[in-house]
Amino acid sequence: MAHAFALENPLIKADVVEVEEFPTLARMYNVRAVPKTVINNIVQLSGSVPEEQLLEKVLQVGLREPPRAEVPEGAKK
Repeated sequence: MAHAFALENPLIKADVVEVEEFPTLARMYNVRAVPKTVINNIVQLSGSVPEEQLLEKVLQVGLREPPRAEVPEGAKK
């Protein structure tokens, strides 16, 4: 769903990280279930989330503050 948002809005960026390949990131974000969605390091949602709920959280975070640091280089696939 995050990727669909990113395709529609150039201000939204979505990445997928394979936690088996990047265990440090999995620990950093306390991944216990997948999918896990992290929005600007502010909001974390675990499991499948309805589109309306994800949109609500994206808008809340987007209104709160500018984007934070990206996933560390080398952690992207």
